[in-house]
Amino acid sequence: MTPEDLNNFMTKNFTFQLGSHKRKEVIWIIFPYNADLIKFLKSNFKPFWSNSLKMWYVYDTVFNRKLIGLEQKLFSNTLFFEIAPENQQALQKYIEQLQLKGYSANTIRTYTNEFIQLLKTLKKYPINQLTSQKLRSYFLYCINTLKLSENLIHSRMNAIKFYFEQVLFREKLFLEIPRPRKHSTLPKAISVRDIRKMLAVVKNIKHELLLKMCYGMGLRVSELVNLKISDIDSGSMQVFISRSKGKKDRIVALPQSVLELLRTYYKEYKPQKYLFEGQRGGQYAVRSAQLVFKSALEKAKINKKVGIHGLRHSYATHLIEQGTDILFVKDLLGHNNIKTTMIYTHITDISKRKIKSPLDNI
Repeated sequence: MTPEDLNNFMTKNFTFQLGSHKRKEVIWIIFPYNADLIKFLKSNFKPFWSNSLKMWYVYDTVFNRKLIGLEQKLFSNTLFFEIAPENQQALQKYIEQLQLKGYSANTIRTYTNEFIQLLKTLKKYPINQLTSQKLRSYFLYCINTLKLSENLIHSRMNAIKFYFEQVLFREKLFLEIPRPRKHSTLPKAISVRDIRKMLAVVKNIKHELLLKMCYGMGLRVSELVNLKISDIDSGSMQVFISRSKGKKDRIVALPQSVLELLRTYYKEYKPQKYLFEGQRGGQYAVRSAQLVFKSALEKAKINKKVGIHGLRHSYATHLIEQGTDILFVKDLLGHNNIKTTMIYTHITDISKRKIKSPLDNI
């Protein structure tokens, strides 16, 4: 059954209702008693039965919402009721402004959850009455008491700054609040030798293609699982990357070396819409792609703490090492600013590698 057929079947036979059960957020599945429908439900979900309410339900998770076809929630329903009535309207206006500005669902979710942390701390104190001094005290509380990392502090500051500047239009409020310095880290790349070792141990065609496409085109994992069959043009050897980070489209070259593997994979797996699909159809999960990468690292005995995003870093690093113009690398990665791409030059400076340590002369 294709993902479209699955959604049509569920819409026709089931009604879904959001709720809570035993202090957990759940999705109630409502349908007239039918042994075949129960069998279908159990084979496609992991449903639970409520003896008290005589109803089937699944937990309200990202995976189940995607499977059912429900819109992803921005934040937990229970969080809303932890916010004092004095600030609930501010949260609603905040979300509406993010939506009107065209922010991605992930950014809206991140900003909203960071903003909620401030509202929970304020309790009944109206957020509109906050001064720059009180905000300064709140961020010091985040640093000294909550022990949040520099990156998380920056994320929270950005979320709160959006409210005061884009909702209340108080642009000068943040001028007096300094930001903590971010720890300067270099991208974690994997050597060509280790990439070769890792790919050699992968025996599953689907997993091999997934890793080769990710590294061979420098894709983010979100871009990888979003790839549709229609995005791939084997005639021109190009792949269309749609609405990636920053809502930017771009075109990357399809590696010649994956063409035969791609055709073999397509014949064997017969994906319907997305290039990589789950066992039950639909888009392949980001978590599944991450686990494929982790498993390959372990099998190849590569002792390096790096996630699947390291394949994108490796792609950029190896392009620069083979002499590719930095401006081309910027476009291939979909960066807005050349400064973002320039960081890879810090780990690919071949001239520095040739410098001999004074110790070697002793």
